[in-house]
Amino acid sequence: MDLAFKLVALAVYFGAMIGIGLYAFRKTKGGEDYMLGGRQLHPFVAALSAGASDMSGWLLMGLPGALYMSGMVEAWIAIGLTIGAGLNWIFVAPRLRQYTQIAGNAITVPSFFGNRLHDRTNILRIAAGLIILVFFTFYVSSGMVAGGVFFQSMFGGPYLVGMLLVGGVTIVYTLFGGFLGASYTDVVQGLIMLVSLLVVPITAMFVVGGPAAMFDSVREVDPSFGSLVSGGTWVGILSAVAWGLGYFGQPHIIVRFMALRSSRDAKYGTVVGMSWMILCVGGAVFTAMAGLAYFQQNQDVQITDATNGESVFLDLAQILFHPLIAGILLAAVLAAIMSTVSSQLIVTTSALVEDIVGGVGVKLGDVAKLWGGRIGVLVVSVIAVVLALDPDSSVLALVAFAWAGFGSAFGPIVLLSLFWRRLTMAGAAVGMVAGAVVAFVWGQFEPDVTIGLFGEQHLYEIIPGFATCLVLAVVFSLITPQPPAKAMEEFDDMLDSLATGEARDRSAEEPAAA
Repeated sequence: MDLAFKLVALAVYFGAMIGIGLYAFRKTKGGEDYMLGGRQLHPFVAALSAGASDMSGWLLMGLPGALYMSGMVEAWIAIGLTIGAGLNWIFVAPRLRQYTQIAGNAITVPSFFGNRLHDRTNILRIAAGLIILVFFTFYVSSGMVAGGVFFQSMFGGPYLVGMLLVGGVTIVYTLFGGFLGASYTDVVQGLIMLVSLLVVPITAMFVVGGPAAMFDSVREVDPSFGSLVSGGTWVGILSAVAWGLGYFGQPHIIVRFMALRSSRDAKYGTVVGMSWMILCVGGAVFTAMAGLAYFQQNQDVQITDATNGESVFLDLAQILFHPLIAGILLAAVLAAIMSTVSSQLIVTTSALVEDIVGGVGVKLGDVAKLWGGRIGVLVVSVIAVVLALDPDSSVLALVAFAWAGFGSAFGPIVLLSLFWRRLTMAGAAVGMVAGAVVAFVWGQFEPDVTIGLFGEQHLYEIIPGFATCLVLAVVFSLITPQPPAKAMEEFDDMLDSLATGEARDRSAEEPAAA
């Protein structure tokens, strides 16, 4: 009977998501609609969509699991992310919204780099597109892993079946509503994630006897749980806080800024987005604490994922609520995972069709772009599934690697593009490629551990990658000829447009002026 309730909840939820996707499909008329929503995204939608696309499986599984296993020292990740997200909304969102329209009406991050720096060789677009393909494959894989763990906990079924189910349904779902479909479903996911991350830990807290009893039980399990430094090192803490650097270069997040109606919407989005994030992160922290207290008081009950602790939210939801309510909460987790993967696949497809294929001079019609995008989605999904075949893969570890890759390759270039007029194409290209390579090598081979740079500790790869990209981009920009006059004029136009919230694509006026 419990399983039947869960299946009903799952079916209802999937039906709602498909309905939203079909609604978005009807509103999608062309390529810009499919990839960027026609630049008419309401800031409330943009804020919740950015948050849900960013967090999803990580917020509900990865972060509570890390805190459950290691204590509050892992909260430095949440602290760094909250600071990074706030800075991203305040400083990056308004400028990026205006500049992407002024610089040739760019609808992808790689095309913005190329247009902003007037790269006639398309090297920037192609390099950025390839980086998106590589690192988003790992990111998508993390969603597949989260889906497999979810299926194990909710249905008691095999990890492989759950992972393949999530992958298969997500691939089909992505072909419907495009950017708007992902954004609208993200709003629903974001609201349900918020409610779930408040209801589950609060309920669990009172089940174990209230706040005081919960804290007492947590201290029995780990007396140093509440310390932000106990069990940590300066390298570990610095690595955790450095997660905040990644926000500036995440394509699936900053593309929401590009889709806003105007730069003035960024203020509204900041309030909504940061309020949502603070409440959700706080809920994840209390989920870990309530889970520790519950399993300490009920030692005959075992957490499903004893290796990474990433099933603590899923287990509590099933234990504490009626199967139908638990099914709704858990179906929301699955749908949130799928929505994030869908957003990532759309960005990947955009990079493949618009920037890699278009960058080498191949002109595709609308039908060819559609099928090219579908093929790209399929290829990336298959590779991601192969990477996710290992049931012991950590969601947090996979996300960490992809997050560092994007943060290192794109973060400094985004900031320099928006705040430094002197950035050149050569500087951006060298910095971007070097940042990506350093992050990849540092993350996969850990040379700092091999040579004992910090003893046996590993410094999170986003730090050397981000620094390498930033330094090389500045140095090569200074030693190469300054950008063309048109690029300088567009930079000034961007600054002027921030006051009015209006922007126009000057490149569209050039033929008439000539």
